[in-house]
Amino acid sequence: MEETTQSSKKNTGMAVIAYIIFFIPLLTDAKNDPFVKYHVKQGLVLFIGYIIEMFIGMIPFIGWIISPLLGIVLLILFIIGIMNAVGGKEKPLPVIGGFAQKFKF
Repeated sequence: MEETTQSSKKNTGMAVIAYIIFFIPLLTDAKNDPFVKYHVKQGLVLFIGYIIEMFIGMIPFIGWIISPLLGIVLLILFIIGIMNAVGGKEKPLPVIGGFAQKFKF
């Protein structure tokens, strides 16, 4: 019984790490866990969102306004994703969750 508890804690931890550095769980044994894979995909979409936000921020004037707002939205999604991972939920993130389900790995 303890082994299952430790395994689920480890996988929850890996799911949280997937939001911070999305590819780290793919380098461990957790890569075979569907729960972790789900959160890795969500973390990947957030990472892509941050890259897009960075490029938008380079656009003079309009980008300088949109980029901070997009950054705040991405931060909120990041927090929601971590809360879902800690809670053991596979709930898609608002707005971007549909994109994550299209990844196949």
